[in-house]
Amino acid sequence: MAAAGVAAEAFTDFVVAIPARHDASRLPGKPLRLIAGEPMVLHVARRALAAGAREVWVAADDERIAAALADAGVRVAMTSTAHASGTDRLAECAGIAGWSDDTIVVNLQGDEPFAPAAGIRAVAELLRDSGAEMATLAAPVTDVETLLDPNAVKLVRADNGDALYFSRAPIPWPREAFAKARTSTRTSMPEGGHWLRHIGIYAYRAGFLQRFAAMPPGRLEQIELLEQLRALEAGCRIAVALTPEPFPPGVDTPEDLVRAEARMSGHG
Repeated sequence: MAAAGVAAEAFTDFVVAIPARHDASRLPGKPLRLIAGEPMVLHVARRALAAGAREVWVAADDERIAAALADAGVRVAMTSTAHASGTDRLAECAGIAGWSDDTIVVNLQGDEPFAPAAGIRAVAELLRDSGAEMATLAAPVTDVETLLDPNAVKLVRADNGDALYFSRAPIPWPREAFAKARTSTRTSMPEGGHWLRHIGIYAYRAGFLQRFAAMPPGRLEQIELLEQLRALEAGCRIAVALTPEPFPPGVDTPEDLVRAEARMSGHG
């Protein structure tokens, strides 16, 4: 047992893998877009390194991404340009890296230049401790705009912390509160709810990552366009914990890039 006042040793027995697709539809060349004069993928790689993972890999599809990371202290797996999702890209990366089936892999999205190191470690520890096939994080919803925004994914959990469902709709639906106001006049948070917003970071064992990528898309996944529903439909557990630190918004559009630049320079 550690002596009183001595912090527990940080968990480092995991790897971080960052899918980086060059030709993103809403922000072409996204991994190489500059924030504070440096490519975004380099900022994301530094966040992964700060989390203390034993290995950090970037699963890239363009040699220019590899060149941008030449001196970053991370490894690059050149993956196919044909992958439909980041999960598929990471499954190929797992094979290139030669990870054992038991390796804990954290999937950190390539558009998260402000991801907190504590959150990256937390999702790895949650997978280790929960025994679930997957683990992810959430944060409380504090404003009605986020609650009603279909781009902000909501989730509900069972008492044991496992995800019951993810949706673009506001779940659970506050029937009585919203019944008293028309949709156009819903301008404040209903009382009595404890809504959660999903944070798109995942952890899984490398063996499950390969199986998950090989599963056919689920019916609910195709309706909501949420890949994690494939795992729930297949009867897999997804453990969910509250993030220990806030995850600032990622970068998916030119407007997001402007906000990220302002934040990095201390003006946002």
